[in-house]
Amino acid sequence: MRAREADYQGAGFAGSLGLGARPALVVVDLMVAYFDPNSPMYARVEQVLDTCLRLIDVATASSVPVILTRQTFEGPEDGIYVRKIPALKLLRPSSPFAELHPQLRNKHVEVLVKHFPSAFHHTNLAERLRQLQVDTPVIVGLTTSGCIRATAMDCLLHEFRGVVVRDGVGDRDVAAHEANLFDINNKLADVADSTSIVEWLARHR
Repeated sequence: MRAREADYQGAGFAGSLGLGARPALVVVDLMVAYFDPNSPMYARVEQVLDTCLRLIDVATASSVPVILTRQTFEGPEDGIYVRKIPALKLLRPSSPFAELHPQLRNKHVEVLVKHFPSAFHHTNLAERLRQLQVDTPVIVGLTTSGCIRATAMDCLLHEFRGVVVRDGVGDRDVAAHEANLFDINNKLADVADSTSIVEWLARHR
């Protein structure tokens, strides 16, 4: 075990939540803004889409609930959130950048519109997961340091066993991606690779 991991475990972090009995796949913000090279938000994360599509197909075949999110910005131009992140102006509801990636548009799954980083904040996601009797939200999508981290945090605060799929999330910066995965795994949710999650989801058939 490397020194950093040993230090965190010795300090009482990095507990394991484990996989529960009732999963759902929460696919966060796979929007055109991150995949279109003409977009200022283009993040070079095409490999994440491939992993997410595979997980969606396995979950659907296994009758595991799938919920997609897309973020839009509908606040005032001088609000705190947009002053900190001016790129939000690209995500007005009418903007093509705020649309889901074309490969997701023919998926017959739920779509939840959110307005903040967390998929839980000011949405009905927690209530919907409880209606579905979900105990383990599997979190994938974009971006690791932003909406994925925020969603993992709120997953914990809503008493769900969160699992973030390592190769199913991404960021415009590799260092930020890795640092946030390390922190998520130590403090917020379990982190697992897609191979193990695909096998687990497939067992629900």
